[in-house]
Amino acid sequence: MHTWVSDYYKNLFGTKVYKLTFDAGCTCPTRDGTKGTRGCIFCSQSGSGEFTVPFDDNRSIVPNHFKGADTFIAYFQNFTNTYGNLKELSAKWHKALSYEGIKGLALGTRPDCLGDDVLEKLARISEKHFVQLELGFQTSNEASAEYIRRGFTNDVYFDAVARIHKMAPKVHVVTHVIFGLPGETEADMMNSVKAAIDAGTDGIKIMCLYVLKDTDLAIEYQQGKFEVLQMDEYFELLKKVLAIIPDSVIIHRLTGDPPKKTLIAPKWTTDKKRVMDRIKKLEQ
Repeated sequence: MHTWVSDYYKNLFGTKVYKLTFDAGCTCPTRDGTKGTRGCIFCSQSGSGEFTVPFDDNRSIVPNHFKGADTFIAYFQNFTNTYGNLKELSAKWHKALSYEGIKGLALGTRPDCLGDDVLEKLARISEKHFVQLELGFQTSNEASAEYIRRGFTNDVYFDAVARIHKMAPKVHVVTHVIFGLPGETEADMMNSVKAAIDAGTDGIKIMCLYVLKDTDLAIEYQQGKFEVLQMDEYFELLKKVLAIIPDSVIIHRLTGDPPKKTLIAPKWTTDKKRVMDRIKKLEQ
């Protein structure tokens, strides 16, 4: 039986855990000119941080947004949160951990932005606090990776996971995979998850590709170059992938939260109640 992230956190902390999303003001190497300027083909201008607020403002929303909650993980979500001045980044991580009730960090990042200095810093933090690194892998199909402008090869991902486990063994590694990338087959999607498992990921996040306004992916979708997954198609894929994910790998997500204001497709992803009902039935 798979372990879902809510149970995983509850076992770790002894209570229900909530995430506070922080915007640390980071960028990405595919945006700042290092590896490109347009970002990944599907990524919005907010770097997938539509629901974050500026770091210094975040704590003020807690009393109203999480009534009765007292245990949190600080989630630095959008863009690449290990990319930039390490001293400045570290100061933000430590500031978040200084808030009452925040018991750990979750950092959204890229496998090619994890230098030894970063891992050494996170290893030290993980001696006292829970640390989760979320790696944007998306696909093991190298042609798809080039198409989406990922900016690194699979070997970089495999090396990153191995280095995390060696240098910062207490850090919990989560891998992001996207189902429904243009041109990908069912085998491609299953292989992406298998690759993450083989690499030694501790947890997995699977999301259906969604098309947002003002992205290069939106232009291609509007030109009819690909179709998005329908709900039944997506859940058939999830049934099959759950059969190959070991019970030891924590299921963090099987769906995303697309912003309704900018979502072009697939519209069914905004029906959260229906989507969550389908997810609950997957292992029944």
